[in-house]
Amino acid sequence: MDYKEVDFEGEETLKAIANANKFNAWMYQTIQGYCEGDILEIGSGIGNISKYFIADKKSITLSDIRAQYRDFLMEAEETKSAPTIEMDIVDPDFSTKYAQYHQKFNAVFALNVVEHVKEDQTAIKNLLSLLKPGGKLIILVPAYAALFNSFDVELMHYKRYTRSNLKAIMLQKNSELIKSFYFNFAGIFGWFIVGGLLKKKIIPSENMRLYNTLVPIFKLVDRCIFNLAGLSVVCVVRKK
Repeated sequence: MDYKEVDFEGEETLKAIANANKFNAWMYQTIQGYCEGDILEIGSGIGNISKYFIADKKSITLSDIRAQYRDFLMEAEETKSAPTIEMDIVDPDFSTKYAQYHQKFNAVFALNVVEHVKEDQTAIKNLLSLLKPGGKLIILVPAYAALFNSFDVELMHYKRYTRSNLKAIMLQKNSELIKSFYFNFAGIFGWFIVGGLLKKKIIPSENMRLYNTLVPIFKLVDRCIFNLAGLSVVCVVRKK
C-alpha cells in the first residue's frame, strides 16, 4: 500500500461522513469517557472526530500517515489549533522513529484504522508503547467478516473483526481489558444493502444524510440490545 498516493475513495467517504454531525457526535460520546489527559488520535483523517475533542478543550495530538490528511488538518479552522504529526503504526523502526512519543500519552485511540494494516498485532503493540502506565488504548474496527464487501475493498480494509478476535490482539502481556462491545447495529443493514447488494464503492452522501437523521433512534436500538451486535466493534484496554 503506497501512502504517498492520494486516497480519493477514502477522502470522499470521510467527506460524506463529515456532514453526519449526529453520527460523529455519537461516536465521540462513545469513546470520550476513556480519553483523559494527553491524548493521541491515530488516523485523524479530515478531523471528523478530532474537532469534538478540540471543541471540548482536550489536550489532543492528531496524526495521519497520509500527507493529504495532515495538510487538511493543519489548515482547517476546526483542527489547526491541535498539533498534527505523521505516524506509521507498523513502521519497522517504530520504536526508534517515534522514540519521543514513548510513554507520552494517557490515552490513544484509533477509529477505523487497524483494519487497514496486515500486521494488526504489531500495530497494537506499538500503540501500547506510546501509553504511560495506566493509560488507555481505544480501538474501533469494522465487525463481522461476512459483511466484507465493495466498500471494504475500496477503503483498503484487510479484514473485519469480532469481539473475540479483537480482544485477542489487544490483550498483550502489558495490557488488561476494560471493556469490549459492538457499536451501531442499524448500520449493518445499510452496509449490507448499499455495499453488498448494490455494490457501491463509496458511501452515497444522500444515504449518509438519511442515516444521520435517524441516529437518535439507532442509539436507542444499541442500548436496547445491550451492544451485543453492531457494524463496528470497540475494545478498550489499560496498559499495566
